[in-house]
Amino acid sequence: MNLEIVERLAIAILITSLAGLAYLLFNRLALKRAESKVGQFETYRPGLPTLVYFTTPTCAPCKTVQRPAIQRLIRQMGQAFQVIEIDASRQPEVAQAWGVVSVPTTFVIDRQGRPRYVNHGVVSAEKLLKQLELEDYVI
Repeated sequence: MNLEIVERLAIAILITSLAGLAYLLFNRLALKRAESKVGQFETYRPGLPTLVYFTTPTCAPCKTVQRPAIQRLIRQMGQAFQVIEIDASRQPEVAQAWGVVSVPTTFVIDRQGRPRYVNHGVVSAEKLLKQLELEDYVI
């Protein structure tokens, strides 16, 4: 009986570890894909931290949680960073090129134009502030 419990626990830990590793590899792949895509946007201004935000008009979490969080950052920080918003339903080729599989998805690009973080799903304004390396600002 105890051996069976230990065996099941070991299998559960193994599955969880493999899922975590797969998630990390998926994020690394998404960031690698994004490296060559950053300059493709006409509105991109080099030298500023950038948030590339993928959304769709029908995405409820985008409208109710993610967009308000981003707008709050814009109000607080003004020109300290830039936001490039992409409608994934109107530009599916761009979303596919960036490896976006769900919305909202945000990519954080540093001042040197290097993708640093990818967030699949809703992310808080505080976490975005930290990822943008603008922690000196208070929300």
